Amino acid sequence: MPESHRPSALKTRVDQVLRDFVREETALLAAIDRQLLPVAEQVRAAVADGKRLRAAFCYWGWRAAGQPDSEAMVRAAAAMELVHAAAVVHDDLIDDSPIRRGAPTAHVALRQAVATAPGRTHVGRGRAELEAGGRALAMLVGDLLMSWAGQLFAGCGLPAAYLARARPLWATLARELIAGECLEILRTRAEPSTHSSLEIIRYKTAKYTVEHPLLLGGILGGAPPALLAAFSAYGVPLGEAFQLRDDLLGVFGDPEQTGKSNRDDLSGSKPTALLAIALDRSLPADREALRALLGRDGLDAAGLDRVRDIMERSGARTRVERMIAERADRARAAIERAPLHPGAADALTLLIGAATVRAC
Repeated sequence: MPESHRPSALKTRVDQVLRDFVREETALLAAIDRQLLPVAEQVRAAVADGKRLRAAFCYWGWRAAGQPDSEAMVRAAAAMELVHAAAVVHDDLIDDSPIRRGAPTAHVALRQAVATAPGRTHVGRGRAELEAGGRALAMLVGDLLMSWAGQLFAGCGLPAAYLARARPLWATLARELIAGECLEILRTRAEPSTHSSLEIIRYKTAKYTVEHPLLLGGILGGAPPALLAAFSAYGVPLGEAFQLRDDLLGVFGDPEQTGKSNRDDLSGSKPTALLAIALDRSLPADREALRALLGRDGLDAAGLDRVRDIMERSGARTRVERMIAERADRARAAIERAPLHPGAADALTLLIGAATVRAC
């Protein structure tokens, strides 16, 4: 594969687009009032790093449609990363996660901005007020990032007619992403099932991570219906595999590598497929112990080890690994059947590994 086709080369270009865009926009934000500098800093932090997989899928959807390399398309693809950054900030807020990429999450970091805000009395300002203020500011950071995603996409430089035909799918992406988040909230602490968990995965993560970026790139590039159908056949199972890997890392991953706690899903009783399978396949005594450990805010190392042991013994971890492999195979088969330019086929095949074989 040519070096220019490798994910690392595209990531460098996307990183530059995002740095330039965020620098300009945060400068405008801070120019309103210097008190907004901590907010601007959290916006920068939210966008500063990442694998840029969503941008890659969008870009290669365009190239697979027979279009040439384009700086305007790289900008359009970079907008997918702002959608992701917004989703991450909101997700951390919903889950009350303290750490992301090894640093305090936005709602935690922004407590300090509330605590040191000038012109406000500090009398009676307790922890609850600081936490509420930090959460409110983080919510607005996420909203701003989603707004900027639309701004970058609409102003990417591609012809207006191209952007117009992608507009309905952009609306679908936002609707289904929010639907997935809502379903996870509504089903948290409910009796988990694999079917329900996969539905949440599909809408909360799979579609906006792989399928929708691919389809957006393809639609922008004028892809025919048969190619768009191939993108969905590839994108949905691969997106599900991506989130299933994330669920495994959420329990079995090393926080030093993942950059986040490996207890959040358990403390929050998240309705993951991993948990659903463990509860379904565990022996009665293990099932009772697992239920007793779930939802604990202060789950300690011994409790985490007990949960891991139950998930291993029940076969849940092995089953989820098999589900990931099965979905990766389906994605690979979809690419092999699709009438793709060899460069696009190679890139999309390489991205299967990037999405499913990872430690963070």
